Amino acid sequence: MRIALIADIHGNLPALEAVLAELQSVRPDRLIVAGDVVDGGPDTAACWRRIRALGVPVIRGNHERYVFDYGTPRADPAWSSPQFAPLRFARSELSEAEIAELAALPPHWADPEMPDLLVVHASLRGDNDSIFPYTPDAQIDPMFEGISPAVKLIVRGHNHACSTREWGARRIVTTGSVGLPQDGNPAAQFLLLERTAASSGAADAWHVRHRAVRYDVGATLRRFRESGYLDQSGPLGRLFYREMETGTHQVVPFLRFYGAARARGVQWTLEETLRRFFDVAG
Repeated sequence: MRIALIADIHGNLPALEAVLAELQSVRPDRLIVAGDVVDGGPDTAACWRRIRALGVPVIRGNHERYVFDYGTPRADPAWSSPQFAPLRFARSELSEAEIAELAALPPHWADPEMPDLLVVHASLRGDNDSIFPYTPDAQIDPMFEGISPAVKLIVRGHNHACSTREWGARRIVTTGSVGLPQDGNPAAQFLLLERTAASSGAADAWHVRHRAVRYDVGATLRRFRESGYLDQSGPLGRLFYREMETGTHQVVPFLRFYGAARARGVQWTLEETLRRFFDVAG
């Protein structure tokens, strides 16, 4: 059994197509999409339609939730502010029927035929939990309250860098990101699992392989300009552009920088904050 898992495409169609082309040679038995197909890059609708056409399991990520909650009573009031212009661009690309499809996605994936495997976007508790190699077990425990005792391998996305760590008797594997890798390597990341038969009557085991494939980053950057995304998405759109160009973490550090300035009573505009952030970040 060979399973390919992809996550965190974030509207980056050239990266998605490169991974799907690579999977043609890998020939997995199953493909599972672990959330965040949409929002961030300029091709939310195209990425969602491409994934939907595959007919494979897709689970809901936090960015799917942002899109289908936008404009509803569940939405964060801050989402109407200029810093969330990329979210509004992403939502505008989708029809109401497609937004309903996103809202209907399940929060996790499991198969009775593979009871030892669980796929989530971030955790069982929610779609916005971060898990790093250094996250204490005591912080992870409540993220998976009620998990089946049969589960030995948890695969997740959300954090845009590949990692594998032990959690008690279980392994937690983070896939890395197809469209927004943040480890300094702007290549589309995905994960392969292979079930290998153990010897001497021991339980079968999953063999984990992280993979990355080069793609035409320039094609994605051109889409930022040609689609009108850069003109409409403001400072945060330029940060997503820089993330895809460099494979580095930009948006969350900027939001922390912006929040810290506001907490000190500094009333910079987003544009001024972005200039100062780039001065600091280099």
